[in-house]
Amino acid sequence: MASDERRGLKQIANAAKWSMQGLHATFKYEASFRLEFYLFLILVPIAAFVAQSSMQLLALIGCMVFVLILEIINSAIEAVVDMVCGEKFHELAKRAKDMGSAAVFLGQVLVVYTWSTILYIIYF
Repeated sequence: MASDERRGLKQIANAAKWSMQGLHATFKYEASFRLEFYLFLILVPIAAFVAQSSMQLLALIGCMVFVLILEIINSAIEAVVDMVCGEKFHELAKRAKDMGSAAVFLGQVLVVYTWSTILYIIYF
C-alpha cells in the first residue's frame, strides 16, 4: 500500500537498511547465492585483467551481477511459495519455483555466452 508520509533521508536510510537485511538473509539461507557470490568474487579480478575496454568490463561484471539479482528474486519467490503452501503440493507453486529457477539458469547462460564471446574476441 502506498504511503502518504513524506519521503526523505530517513526513508532512504530505512530502505538501505532493509536492502542490507535482504542481502544478509539471502547470503545466510541460500547456498546457491553463496556459490554464485564466491564465483563473482573470483571472476571480477579476472574480468578486470582480461577486459580491454570499459564496455567489455561492464559486460563481464554486469551479467554476473544480473545472475545475483535473479537469484535473490528466485529466493524470494521460493520463500513466499513455501510460506503459503507449506508441505502441500500445488501445481502452481511448483510452476512458480521452476520459473524462478529457469530465470536464474538463463542468467547463467548469459554469463557463459558473454564471457565466451569476449574472450574469443580478445584472444582469437
